[in-house]
Amino acid sequence: MHGARVTAARFWFGGIAVIVGAALVIQLVLVFTGGQDVNSFQPTTNQSLGEKLINLFSYFTIQSNLFVLGTSIALAASIHRDGRLWRVLRMDAMLGIIITGIVYDFVLASLVHPTGWALAATIGFHYISPWATLLGWLLFGPRPRMGWRTMAFAFIWPLLWLVYTFVRGAITGWYPYPFLDVDLIGFADSIRNSAVILLVAIAIAALLTLLDKHLPALVREPAAPRD
Repeated sequence: MHGARVTAARFWFGGIAVIVGAALVIQLVLVFTGGQDVNSFQPTTNQSLGEKLINLFSYFTIQSNLFVLGTSIALAASIHRDGRLWRVLRMDAMLGIIITGIVYDFVLASLVHPTGWALAATIGFHYISPWATLLGWLLFGPRPRMGWRTMAFAFIWPLLWLVYTFVRGAITGWYPYPFLDVDLIGFADSIRNSAVILLVAIAIAALLTLLDKHLPALVREPAAPRD
């Protein structure tokens, strides 16, 4: 990847980082000032500031966007970035944010009604971040960066997130999403919904891995670590 393409890629990923960072700042300001949590399908007026902050960073959406933010900053700084840990982090960003976009569009969008600055944060988190990240990967890569071992390690975070969500939910009664809310829909349905999303995630991760192997590399560089 040389010249104009390198510049375009760095601007693209830098732009994603700016948008996601701005959305995060807006959401934090809203939390501190008693505004709307754009991720919540329930009122948050009865929660303390500490609870709101913990809950905010317990959303899969926010964690996915943090992966996107960190890896986009890194790619804006160096489009040739690589390494075994990097590959896992980048795949977590890709996988997490695509799931975020799909689940929000098909399940959650009708349950939350953001306005004003909350709408701006929603657009950043749920619309621009997922599809700009995917489009940036398709356009610029860098490739190859994904493999079956990377894919396996990338699922450590989603699985740990699910365990954390159910354990914390059992203790506090708070669940981040209605389709996982044991008190609302029951344990069996919550587990079934989790399994369905995991299967979708596995299919998406497998597709990304296959595309990574067959799409143009777009990056000319020394041999990368084997995967």
